[in-house]
Amino acid sequence: MAISRATTDKVKDRVDIEDVVGDYVPLKKKGQNLWACCPFHNEKSPSFSVSPTKQIYKCFGCGKAGDPIQFVMDIEGIGFNEAIRQLAGKYGIEIEEEKQATPEEVQAYNERESLYIVLNFAKEFFVKNLLTEEGKAIGLSYFKERGFTPEIIEKFDLGYAMNGWDYLLQAAQKGGHSTDLLLKAGLILQKEGDASRFYDRFRGRVTFTIHNLGGKSIGFGARILTQDKKQPKYINSPETEVYHKSDILYGIFQAKKSIREKDNCYLVEGYTDVISLHLAGIENVVASSGTSLTENQIKLIKRFTDNITVLYDGDAAGIRASLRGIDMILEGGLNVKAVVFPEGEDPDSFARKVGSAAFSSYLADNAQDFISFMIGLHADDAGNDPIKQADLIKQVVQSISKIPDPVIRTVYVRQSAGLLEIDEQIIQAELNKIYLKSQKDQFFKTQNSPTTDFVEDLLPTKEVPTALYRLIELQEREMLRLLVNYGFEMVSEELHVCQYLLQETEELEFKTPVYAKILTLYKEALLQGVLPQPEYFLQHNDQEVKKEVIHLITKKYELSTLWESRFQIFTHHEADDLAKTVYDSILHLKKKVIKNMLDEAKAKIKEAETEKAQEEVITERISVYMELKKYQVEIDKQLGIVISF
Repeated sequence: MAISRATTDKVKDRVDIEDVVGDYVPLKKKGQNLWACCPFHNEKSPSFSVSPTKQIYKCFGCGKAGDPIQFVMDIEGIGFNEAIRQLAGKYGIEIEEEKQATPEEVQAYNERESLYIVLNFAKEFFVKNLLTEEGKAIGLSYFKERGFTPEIIEKFDLGYAMNGWDYLLQAAQKGGHSTDLLLKAGLILQKEGDASRFYDRFRGRVTFTIHNLGGKSIGFGARILTQDKKQPKYINSPETEVYHKSDILYGIFQAKKSIREKDNCYLVEGYTDVISLHLAGIENVVASSGTSLTENQIKLIKRFTDNITVLYDGDAAGIRASLRGIDMILEGGLNVKAVVFPEGEDPDSFARKVGSAAFSSYLADNAQDFISFMIGLHADDAGNDPIKQADLIKQVVQSISKIPDPVIRTVYVRQSAGLLEIDEQIIQAELNKIYLKSQKDQFFKTQNSPTTDFVEDLLPTKEVPTALYRLIELQEREMLRLLVNYGFEMVSEELHVCQYLLQETEELEFKTPVYAKILTLYKEALLQGVLPQPEYFLQHNDQEVKKEVIHLITKKYELSTLWESRFQIFTHHEADDLAKTVYDSILHLKKKVIKNMLDEAKAKIKEAETEKAQEEVITERISVYMELKKYQVEIDKQLGIVISF
């Protein structure tokens, strides 16, 4: 089956000629293009040219030429579909198989391509306007005052929108572009109360072209240069079929190579901040363009690096208001540092004030990890006020809880405990409380569905296939190991590990006899007011129980204490994060049980079909199967397992 047009479009949008060709040959910059010895024929002097701006390659020796997809086809000797599949894998794009395209889908594709064409026309129009008398006097003089060089102006496709009602509209119509397309691209507006009158959206402003990852023009930001209080300082393109603000970052096209090379991404707020850093020789920088940071923007950065340094203006109130962005970055699995500029300064003004060398040194000297940054930001306010100090601790713990990597999380727990001068266990207890609440809120949202009764009825009585039985047995053992070793530990201020484990698994019946026996003994002890520790079971008369408990409490390998005490190598211990360890164990056991139930439900469907049961019976059994499947998908999601169909 052919690959869907939607998949092909996604590949075309994300693919980057420099990135693709760079996987095969080393590229060197020379002028506006990149050069290499041609991979298609033997040569000693580079004649193979790559244009990042045009997203094409050409060999002046053998004549090979094309776009990124054609390059993969040529270099790998494969067809178009195979090249799309390969590039989709490289960029993490899910492949959708094509059904026959409907007329509506064909129209949508053609319209999308037309939007790129008309937006590129607008970009070139704004750029050329800088050469007009008005453009030189207003637009170009503004850029020069900011210290923007001709190279920077060209690099970012900076331009000027003429101060008139319909300069772009008239030029676009002469170029064969329809009014309808210009409207859909967000380049013109319709006059209120007069459906036949249109005018340019951007007028009398300098323009900043917004590019997608592949370098195509997808929108514009425009800054007014007069002191008109009735007009906003900046206006931006609206959302369109090709421009989604939450999915793009200003400067990502120009920055992606440097981000990958430096293994770090500077994050700023505005267009001029990005450009000023480029002028200072720092190219690994992007901007959220004044909007709140989004999950998709964080994922976009993560494709090139795991490290983000957020640059903050010297405004304490503004910094506090934007701290949520740090939590989102941490949740996205990235490492975060922060740099704060002096009071009243932003990256643009500070870079112009101190110069390139001093600016680069300032970034290097003032970058701090997010824990030190947050504590330093709130420490003065908290002072000796115990309420404010407690609030600060909760804020820090809340941020640490967003970190998915348990080793990194453990290191930050220790660091924050030292900086806040409190017991590490207090922070860990707060973390456990947050973790338990969030996981419990998310897990099994469909708990009240009709499937629940089916689950409870099915569990105790059904035969389990041997292979699956072994998996369930191993997971039951893990549950008992945690219960015996840590049941008496506190997973939060109000809850013991054993309480949490038992209440989360009360609907499950253990199938391995010895584990069921230990579980029963444990529950009986609790009813008698005893919180059993390993010694409780070792004194039991049942030899099978004693032997199994010995296995449960004995570790095959122990890490040397010298790792931490002498060499300062900190490792993650399961006891450091009991909430997650216990919760994951519960999920794994439920996953195995539900796998058994899915097999049983599938057999019931097949049985009904074989016996030609009534359609209502078959439909009901399929419904049960689908509900169970939802449970399985939810569990996999919680465990971080990606399912591919």
